Amino acid sequence: MADYDVKDINLAAEGQDKTEWAEATMPVLRQIKERFEAEKPLKGLKVGACLHVTTETANLMITLAAGGADVSLCASNPLSTQDPTAAHLAKNCGIRTFAIKGEDNETYYKHVNEVIDAGVHATMDDGADLVNTLHTSRKAELAGVKYGTEETTTGVIRLRAMGEQGVLGYPVFAINDANTKHMFDNRYGTGQSTIDGMIRATNRLVAGSTFVVSGYGWCGRGLANTARGLGARVIVCEVDPLRGLEAVMDGYRVMPIAKAAPEGDFFCTVTGDINVIDVAHFEKMKNGAIVANSGHFNVELNLEGLGKLATSRRRVREFIEEYSLPNGNNVYVLADGRLVNLSAAEGHPSAVMDMSFANQALTLEWLAKGGADGYNKTVHNVPREIDEQVALLKLNAMGIEIDELTAEQKKYLESWEMGT
Repeated sequence: MADYDVKDINLAAEGQDKTEWAEATMPVLRQIKERFEAEKPLKGLKVGACLHVTTETANLMITLAAGGADVSLCASNPLSTQDPTAAHLAKNCGIRTFAIKGEDNETYYKHVNEVIDAGVHATMDDGADLVNTLHTSRKAELAGVKYGTEETTTGVIRLRAMGEQGVLGYPVFAINDANTKHMFDNRYGTGQSTIDGMIRATNRLVAGSTFVVSGYGWCGRGLANTARGLGARVIVCEVDPLRGLEAVMDGYRVMPIAKAAPEGDFFCTVTGDINVIDVAHFEKMKNGAIVANSGHFNVELNLEGLGKLATSRRRVREFIEEYSLPNGNNVYVLADGRLVNLSAAEGHPSAVMDMSFANQALTLEWLAKGGADGYNKTVHNVPREIDEQVALLKLNAMGIEIDELTAEQKKYLESWEMGT
């Protein structure tokens, strides 16, 4: 049994069953694991992972360990841990695991530091809190880190800022920016799992409602599409004119959040920014408005300001807090403003995480074989060859074939002489 800090180690059997259930629809990662077991490409590599501790993540950790990696794992969000999964990893898989659903801020960072204490050659982050801790309070350990990967849009934004300011201590590769990650995980995964979390938390009907989506990146596209598919009238709020125009052309109403606030029945932010829904917006909401966040951090909602505005607040269901406003209206915030899809539900379906985590495993293998040599200390894209390999493996697993270019077609695409 590994070193661990989990809610209840006796939940391990339940966690094993659920992890195996997820693995059944992760055929790409399964193929990688089988090869890793034979080749041990990660032998001796100490991996520090700060990820959502879900059944899908468990299968990634098991794959890395099968490849010879020495893995330590902590949660990347205080509410995203599945306690049975954490117990299974610690008890049955021998992976150092430090994660408890609902842990407070002090415990959260204690767990991050315990991962660092185990030694880190490579970071695997979901939001960049592990990277941030290494660059602030644990600088002495920074010299031992060779490279890292980042899973999320929010984390990539933070790390690019560090790279541009010249403070990032090692090259990081943006798993989030791989096509087989953001085009599928962010869009279809976030779209389905966010609505799942909001419905599980509230048991409210989406059909016939007005659903406000703040942000029309890949996550926002998926969320808007899923809400519309359930019968909602969708409003999109954006700051980027190109994305705003795209949302209009996709058939959505587009307006500022200040105008959408009085109309919405459901609100969800997916931007990666701060105070996207602010106090002035809460004040305009109708009685019974439901507000959630599916961006990485709960700062997307100004909950501190809302708390000061409210005349009272109470917990009405497990993941719902009621804020009573001076005008007599009640606003309901889901899952403390944290990732609603992981806090109130189970996160993305395993079939889509299969591609995201295959990217993680193959990129780490490439890095272990010297892939980062010559790269400067900033954020870089995953090699296109890895992206294409993941897509091909996924298609093969689905029993789908595609065409291949003929020699004549390849030559034509590489030349300029032939015209009309």
